[in-house]
Amino acid sequence: MIETKMLLASLPTDLWIGGNQVPASGGQTFAVHNPASGQVLVEIADAQPDDGARALDAAAFAQQNWAATSPRDRSDILRRAWDLLNQRRDEFALLMTLEMGKPLAESYGEVTYGGEFLRWFAEEAVRINGRYTQSPSGNGRILVTKEPVGPTLAITPWNFPLAMGTRKIAPAFAAGCTIVVKPAAETPLTMLLLAEVFRDAGLPEGVLSVLPTSNSSALTAPMFEDHRLRKVTFTGSTGVGKVLLRQAAERVLRTSMELGGNAPFVVFDDADIDAAVEGALAAKMRNGGEACTAANRIHVDNKVLAEFSEKLTARMRALKVGPGDIDGTDVGPLVSEKQRASVAELVDDAVGKGATVATGGGPGNGDGYFYEPTVLTAVPPKARILKEEVFGPVAAIIGFDGEHEGIAAANDTEYGLAAYIYTEGLDRALRVSNALEAGMVGVNRGIISDVAAPFGGVKESGVGRESGSEGIEEYLEPKYIAFK
Repeated sequence: MIETKMLLASLPTDLWIGGNQVPASGGQTFAVHNPASGQVLVEIADAQPDDGARALDAAAFAQQNWAATSPRDRSDILRRAWDLLNQRRDEFALLMTLEMGKPLAESYGEVTYGGEFLRWFAEEAVRINGRYTQSPSGNGRILVTKEPVGPTLAITPWNFPLAMGTRKIAPAFAAGCTIVVKPAAETPLTMLLLAEVFRDAGLPEGVLSVLPTSNSSALTAPMFEDHRLRKVTFTGSTGVGKVLLRQAAERVLRTSMELGGNAPFVVFDDADIDAAVEGALAAKMRNGGEACTAANRIHVDNKVLAEFSEKLTARMRALKVGPGDIDGTDVGPLVSEKQRASVAELVDDAVGKGATVATGGGPGNGDGYFYEPTVLTAVPPKARILKEEVFGPVAAIIGFDGEHEGIAAANDTEYGLAAYIYTEGLDRALRVSNALEAGMVGVNRGIISDVAAPFGGVKESGVGRESGSEGIEEYLEPKYIAFK
């Protein structure tokens, strides 16, 4: 296992533009903190609007040659990057734990998951198809080709510092697009290290730039106005996504938006309760609850409510909270004091309106941004936690009577990213899955993300899909050529 001091001393800390490290315009820097202690890990370059223009210069200059690069060559670069990432998995895992807080076991899991996007889209790069057919009228031929959209801006969140980047970068590269990545200010180090991996994999200069910044809007607003930018892909909150969509509309930019979620976890009276408890624990506590797919509202048929609540509470109470780099830690800190305060506010609101704290309900011990794994029962309908994304280790349990009421409760949200159901009936599983207003449904599964499946939501949870065979289409434009 690599030592923390050695890792931090070897990290790239400048901007990554044109295949090289460069300081920010004016030399500004900002600090990246360890959420388990609040201490500064490193100071890194703070990108300014001029740096965004430089990155777009590099992306636009490289675009034509990168698009003309053979699919096999693009595939080979992605595959080499996957190999190099796996060779450096210890570095990436420790780095994510240090800057984001998740336990090392989860960080290693993200290295595997994030890396799979590189391998998957290495394979998809050579399978970009068009079509050639006769016109139904018989007066000509129809040729349809697919071309890269062009220079892309990717704005990634802090909760999965590697995977949310590779899920955008890999299909962009496979399609022949250059890309500028603006990682979250809380967790920029992983993406800078990934840029180094791509350089070593043979990626041409200018195809990838990475611009950490402490002022995202100041950096990206001029980029939206630049005629060379052709696509924006964003993962983050619905509120920010709406702002970006309005900005993108001014120039009719192609957009992919993976936004907020408020996932229901529905347990029917015929469910295997022990399996449902384990599924709820996985769906709720992956990444400490800091995931857009996290089970936010746990709806349980009143016939099995008491048994389920008792067993889930016992499992949540047994989780060990602590720094992610300590053996045996199940739940690390939240990413920031701001995030912990947001979680506490939602819990206090629910309790103030009548919810019962079955376990947890307060900040954890230590100097970092810890919050206890919490179960709330008897949550009243007016509690904000049933309407807002909690993004923390808090499970809110609500009872319902019968299938119809369970479906209605699950759909009572403006979000529609993920949903989960537990039932032993195949007919019910299919019937309820069809009735749920969500882009993804887990049936008797608490973890549903899969590199080979389309990821995305409906309603206010986003536009477009990532991963799967659908993911590369977001970076391709069909072109129709008519032959006489």
